[in-house]
Amino acid sequence: MEKIIIEGGARLNGTVKISGAKNAALPILLSSILTDKENKINNVPNLKDVDTTCQLLKGAGVKVERSGDGQVIVDASRINNTEAPYDLVRTMRASVMVLGPLLARLGKAKVSLPGGCAIGARPINLHLKGFEALGANIKLEHGYVVAEAKRLKGNRIYFDIVTVTGTENIMMAGVLAEGKTIIENAAREPEVVNLANTLNSMGASIKGAGTDIIEINGVSRLNGGEHTVIPDRIETGTFMVAAAITGGDVEIVNCIPEYIEPVIIKLTEAGMKIDTGKDFIRVKANGKIKSVDIKTSPYPAFPTDMQAQFMSLMSISEGMSVITETVFENRFMHVAELRRMGANIKVEGNTAVIRGVPKLSAAPLMATDLRASASLILAGLAAEGETVVSRVYHLDRGYEAIEKKLSSLGAKIRRVK
Repeated sequence: MEKIIIEGGARLNGTVKISGAKNAALPILLSSILTDKENKINNVPNLKDVDTTCQLLKGAGVKVERSGDGQVIVDASRINNTEAPYDLVRTMRASVMVLGPLLARLGKAKVSLPGGCAIGARPINLHLKGFEALGANIKLEHGYVVAEAKRLKGNRIYFDIVTVTGTENIMMAGVLAEGKTIIENAAREPEVVNLANTLNSMGASIKGAGTDIIEINGVSRLNGGEHTVIPDRIETGTFMVAAAITGGDVEIVNCIPEYIEPVIIKLTEAGMKIDTGKDFIRVKANGKIKSVDIKTSPYPAFPTDMQAQFMSLMSISEGMSVITETVFENRFMHVAELRRMGANIKVEGNTAVIRGVPKLSAAPLMATDLRASASLILAGLAAEGETVVSRVYHLDRGYEAIEKKLSSLGAKIRRVK
């Protein structure tokens, strides 16, 4: 098993390029199932979750070709298998999004109940309720979702809770359904918009992506095309915090600042000097770190996927900060590890109260999920001494070569077996 070792105290300086967004690439790759024409997808990050998605597609009889420059060519003209097995799905929650395309294109799907990070229940009942509203027959058998429908029929679907993967799953199913599908209380994330734009370029008719009401007029077939994955806003935010926590000066390029506006606002409140352009953000530390309160909520509010990283920063801020997590009920697992580094954090329910300390001390740490992994790396960058982070396979699910990118900025960081 691999570990990452960090010698803290280095001030980060330089320029870093952001990779394509994992949470945009996965549904776009899976959407290729909806057509028998070839799709070329650009700016696909080299991540474990992308590997799993490609394996999932290949297992269904889909032809997948990957190049070293981030392009993936997908041809689902000879798709012949509607089952997504447990061995693949258990490692990645996003695998459940294969349900919509399989149902819409082939009329049936058998998909294992998903796994992924242990940050909360994240039930898929909202997905299944949506498919039933579109006319699918759903059964749960031996840990699998078994779904069938001769042809899906459009309907009005209301999500009780905002769900990104649920919105994307129903959107992919609805593009080939008969009639009109309306999704209410839809997720508004940029990744949802990226998928909708991709589907529209393939011949779908989707309006309202980026708002809480999405309208889909079903079509009989889709074409192929060439598509580009948007930059990863969470990787962008992570490198912004990396600059701040090390007292550095970092320019982040190939990003979209408006996608990460709440993080820009909060880091500015924390005392950072931030300049933005069309596709870059420059973060320059400006003295001491001020304490800031945050509350996570669905987009466009402060993202839950940045909560852990921001907590690491607040651990060495001046004063007291309060972090409230409203999206996932079990997303403070990194707190115990930060405490081992000397952080003063008290958790009560979905709220963490952080009293900043002058410095963190290096310690052996264990990552519990994807974003917690990033928060521990950030804490290690700021800590005194050598920090060792174990179970970094979580990190590889969502960050492309993070240790190499940090090293290029001057961090003393390496990966070892």
